[in-house]
Amino acid sequence: MTPVELSRTVLRAVRRAVDAGELSVDPPERVVVTPPGAGGCGDYATNVALQLARPAGQSALRVADVLRGHLLDLDGIRDVSVTGPGFLNISLRAADADAGAQRLVEEILRRGQRYGHADPGAPSRAVELRCPREPRALVHADVVARLLRAVHGDTVRIRCVGVSAGVSAGARAGVSHAGPPPPPASASVAAWADLLALPADISLTAADAPADVHFSADAPADTCPSADAPADVSPSAAAPADLGPATAPPDGNDTPVTPITPVTLDIRPTPAAPAPAPAEGDLRADGRAPAETPESDLLSLGPDAARWALLHPAPHDRPRPGRAYLVQRESNPLFRVRYAHARARALLRNAADLGFGPEPGPVDGAAARALLAVLADHPRVLGGAAAHRAPDRLARHLVNVADAALPYLVTVLPLGEEKPSAAHRARLALAEAAGTVLAGGLSLLGIDAPDHL
Repeated sequence: MTPVELSRTVLRAVRRAVDAGELSVDPPERVVVTPPGAGGCGDYATNVALQLARPAGQSALRVADVLRGHLLDLDGIRDVSVTGPGFLNISLRAADADAGAQRLVEEILRRGQRYGHADPGAPSRAVELRCPREPRALVHADVVARLLRAVHGDTVRIRCVGVSAGVSAGARAGVSHAGPPPPPASASVAAWADLLALPADISLTAADAPADVHFSADAPADTCPSADAPADVSPSAAAPADLGPATAPPDGNDTPVTPITPVTLDIRPTPAAPAPAPAEGDLRADGRAPAETPESDLLSLGPDAARWALLHPAPHDRPRPGRAYLVQRESNPLFRVRYAHARARALLRNAADLGFGPEPGPVDGAAARALLAVLADHPRVLGGAAAHRAPDRLARHLVNVADAALPYLVTVLPLGEEKPSAAHRARLALAEAAGTVLAGGLSLLGIDAPDHL
């Protein structure tokens, strides 16, 4: 039973309780199931009882007890326990758990890097993201746009908010939180454009003239925005996402098209902290002068490490870019994520040399179960990151996937004189699924996922 199937099963139990008159509520449209948290048990957990307690006029524990009885009557459920204030912890029957794990791996391999993305034809919106013209805000807006396209199929336009020429010295030093920093020198803007894979002409020609960065509605979520993207985009071919007058559709139909007003969302993360002012003649260990601004420190990291340095901390936390993001050690979370992906790809090459390939099937062991749990949680994390405009949720989730994958990957290949078997093919399929999720997540963050490190 996959998380999606279990979600439907829990929703069926809610509807049964409502039909039996035990709960007087409107059943929710969907139920979220996740791996159990601290103090939990079983294969999955859900907080649906806490959500329904107030509308039902009952305590969460009472609602959980009602739902527990209905869940135990449904196929595939081995046990249900109630923990904490009313969390339902669900254990699946072994056969259903194995079948669900196999279907999960099959779904990831079938959908590839689009696992967890919206299905074609899903309802979408026109969204305008507004952000200050500074590196972290631009990176966040870029990734939020990718997430909204991926999870909801939205059409997204990014608008950079202009700033006035008269900015205080404190704001210029990154001390004040009253507003965005002033536009940088044109050379810095061009470097930002390269760093973010954006057009190089996004700077202001006048301090009070806003500059727009537009994203193509047809561009997939895991690609960079195009410099040739149209200035006005919409969720459908016939409706521009602006506030202009009604226009006739391109097919010559006389019926005017009503313009769509986009949903406006603000992206304002805390800017990066400036580097300490260098002493005269001070040099870095590599012989270069130390960075005097957060922008120059970012540019010294390169695009991938710079993006990670800005995205991994929560939006309200102030990132502190440094060369630690370039160190290829276990202490660097970006390195762990990319290394786990590279290891998964290397296992596919090594298995091909041994004459076998991936084939989804039952897998056992604590390491495999831990990895399956975080892979199953990927769609929920994508949805949460898009809904809360929080790319850091996706970045931290990728670290969790990597940390679960690395202990598992050493168990995949045959050892010594051992011959490849169905178990090895199933383990390899799960390793490939982990690498696919890591590659897809890094792509949404705009970070490269190399096959070799």
